[in-house]
Order: sequence, then C-alpha cells, then structure tokens
Amino acid sequence: MTDSRPGPHPVCVAALYHFTPMEDCARLQAGLRRACRDNGVRGTLLLAPEGINGTIAGPDQGIANVLDHIRALPGCGGLDVKYSRAEAMPFHRMKVRIKAEIVTMGQPGIDPAANAGTYVSPLEWNALIDDPDTIVIDTRNAYEVAIGSFAGAVDPGTETFRDFPAWYAREREALLGGGIPRKVAMFCTGGIRCEKASAWLKTQGLDDVYHLKGGVLAYLEQVSPADSRWKGECFVFDQRVSVGHGLTPGTHALCFACRRPVAPADRASPLYEEGASCPACHGERDEGQRASYRERHRQERLAAARGGAHVGAVQDEG
Repeated sequence: MTDSRPGPHPVCVAALYHFTPMEDCARLQAGLRRACRDNGVRGTLLLAPEGINGTIAGPDQGIANVLDHIRALPGCGGLDVKYSRAEAMPFHRMKVRIKAEIVTMGQPGIDPAANAGTYVSPLEWNALIDDPDTIVIDTRNAYEVAIGSFAGAVDPGTETFRDFPAWYAREREALLGGGIPRKVAMFCTGGIRCEKASAWLKTQGLDDVYHLKGGVLAYLEQVSPADSRWKGECFVFDQRVSVGHGLTPGTHALCFACRRPVAPADRASPLYEEGASCPACHGERDEGQRASYRERHRQERLAAARGGAHVGAVQDEG
C-alpha cells in the first residue's frame, strides 16, 4: 500500500474497491454522502449489490474518517485502498451513486466475493507469468495497453471492460489450444477488473485462473526495475495520468477532449491542441466540438488561476 502520511502534496487521494454483498444501497448512499460532506472529501463512490468502488480526495484526517465509515459497513473490513497525493483537490464535487455493477461487465451470475480466481502477490507474479504454460491476459482497455504492459501479455484490444466476454468467446479456442485447460493469469491497473474477469472465467468452466493482487500499481510499487517484467508506463485514472516503477510520475499527459493518454511525441503533433484535441481523437470530433472543448479548457484555467472550481461545479451530486 502506498504511504498515506502527509508529504509535499497536501491532498490525500484514496482509490478503493471491495467486492461484498451489499443490501439497501440507498441507505448506505445517504450515510456515505454525509460522511464525505462532513469531512471535506470529494470524488466518486459507486455502490452496487456486488460491492463498492471509487476514488476520493481530501485532508488526511477526512479521508481516514471516511475510510473508517466504509470499513464499518457489513463485509467491508477488508477494503483495499491505494493512496497517492495531489497538490490541489482533483475533484470538483462528491458523487455517491448506485449502479448495477461497481465495474461494468454486463454478465449475470458473477460473484467475485465468493468465486474469484486465486490472488497472486506482486512478488510471486513473475514466477507465474514466466511459466510457458501460463496465458497472461491484460484486461484493461486498448488505450491503456498502448502505453505499457507486461512483456508477452495478450492484448484483447477492447474499448471497454464490457467488451471482454465477447472477445474471450471469439478467442477461447485459440487461447486454450483446442480446449486444453491451461493456467490463465490476468491483471489490470488496481485489481478490480482482473478480479471480476477471473470470477467470470470460472463461470465459463476454467478453474486454474489467477489475478494480480493490487494490480499493476502494486507490482510497480513492490518489484524492483531490475526484476520487473513490465514494459512502459501504466495509465492511471487520476491527475498523474501515468506512472512508472516506484509509482514515479510518467511522461504522459491527458487529452481533455477524449481522456486518452498523450505521449510526448503526440504532443509534438500538429493535431495536438491542449484542451481541444490529440492525434487519437482529432478525426473523431468536428470543429464545433473542438471549439466547445477550448472554451471549457479556458474556463477551467481561469478558475484554477482564481483558486476555485470550474464553472458549473457543484459540491455534492448524486
């Protein structure tokens, strides 16, 4: 777990998830909203019958209080939390929302709390993926894979996690060698997607299924560069955009039009305009949309210069 003690950046950011049966999500939602509001915490929390997921930010004690509240919920004592720090509050409001799933796969009958694959710690991961009988699958989206992955991992090329089951159905025979059972090892950024994917693969008749505990972030934090099988950087869904070994900041920026990572070479492209477009999305948007993005970016910069939130920001939204 990343150190959550105060450092050079004053805002504590906590990314969390936990699969556990949750009943009466509306009641839990009201309590979480109050806890976040009372402690000056912002971000997004998702509640679903399968558990809780989200990222929140605020003062150290405020985050600690909200996490204590979550851990006191039924079945949440084992909540997995990853910490980072930010120079300024990265969120404009607090959202606590009820969803059908905390990470959307769109497949019925999955119960990661009871039937996920086998956890593999970062320090044991190399031995598993070095085994030639192991199929290693990256469960992240294509734009994440493009900036870094484990050497030799299969890239499904999916746009969203919801596309993973259809991809597996198409590729099952090629992956498993005509139906011969093999070990399948999966990973994602923080562990939630590969944990759910492992539970789904078990519903498809596979038993020898493994997933990286804590995801790539735990691996980059705990495994030395000399021993690492990771190539490139890891995309993260916060103000850092990408990280490397030791969770040091990476070289990528974020395109605020399409939310994809932008490498230094992409930022040198004539198709890149800060706040409006990048080489990946320039052909997907028209000039009217880019004009709207420019204005939004201008308003955000003005708000930041004033030390406030962007126009239209609301502190609490469900």
